Amino acid sequence: MLQNEALVREVMQDMESSSLTEPEKVLLRFVDRVNLNSPEITPDDMQPLYAAGWNDEQIFYAITVCALFNFYNRWIDATGVHPMCEEAHREGGKRSATVGYVRK
Repeated sequence: MLQNEALVREVMQDMESSSLTEPEKVLLRFVDRVNLNSPEITPDDMQPLYAAGWNDEQIFYAITVCALFNFYNRWIDATGVHPMCEEAHREGGKRSATVGYVRK
């Protein structure tokens, strides 16, 4: 698990020099655009994603995850939910890595 944490820290410090693959970087650059400039996205913005090997379903999920996290963050900020400690985030990350986001 430590190497996964190291990768997350590496990407958060500087995604461009991180060890992510180029297709992963292309997708995250697009997600950053979704996060900051979604009204300006055009069909031309999809071309680098397709060239990197991503398909419409994968792009749809990336957009959806970005949008949901924006919603959750705004909801949490506005309702005054207290932040979780670092250990709670770490445990949540482990759970998501092994079982995904679906709760049964």
